[in-house]
Amino acid sequence: MNITQEQIDRFVGYAHRVGNAGLTVCSSGNLSVRVGDEVLISGTGSWVPDLTPDKVSVCRLATGEVLNGVKPSMESVFHMGVMREREDVGCVLHFQSPYATAIACRKERPSDFNFTAECPIHVGREIPMIPYFRPGSPELAAHVVEAMKDHDSVMLLKHGQVVCGKDFNQAFERAMFFEMACRIAVLNGENVDPLTTAEIADLDQYILGKITK
Repeated sequence: MNITQEQIDRFVGYAHRVGNAGLTVCSSGNLSVRVGDEVLISGTGSWVPDLTPDKVSVCRLATGEVLNGVKPSMESVFHMGVMREREDVGCVLHFQSPYATAIACRKERPSDFNFTAECPIHVGREIPMIPYFRPGSPELAAHVVEAMKDHDSVMLLKHGQVVCGKDFNQAFERAMFFEMACRIAVLNGENVDPLTTAEIADLDQYILGKITK
């Protein structure tokens, strides 16, 4: 095992940031961070907001082998699956955050979450909806991995949200803006006015201009 205690402690700090942001409570939700050929994952049944170093699992990314004797979250299969498919992903977050879960449990859900500029820029122009499968099931893992081959954020129906990023900060930002979009949908109901195609195209041009200058 190549993971250091300092890296484990930093991971625990990430978990506490998630809890302080109100994205998860008690034993709901899980997170993972890639460190070279290994992955730090919150342990099964652990309370993310109060995560302690002894509840952090270290796994070999290629095989899923547990390297420190701590059983990883039941959702570790899709965490590592996404990382295997995408070399650019260094962090995966999965939460039953209040507003995303409220939307995930509605009979009718928005087809468009682009309510503010942050959504198409950070969360994604389209959010795949994953049908309900039992948490921890192979079917759920397979659908999440497939959807996240070309998306950074997905919604699990009757379950919650999953996001990924190059590192914790980027994934955390996506999770927060996803939650914000879902909050707008819950509070406004049908009275929402998403960005138009032209407005999103204008954002794209602005961002491209900032990059090329």
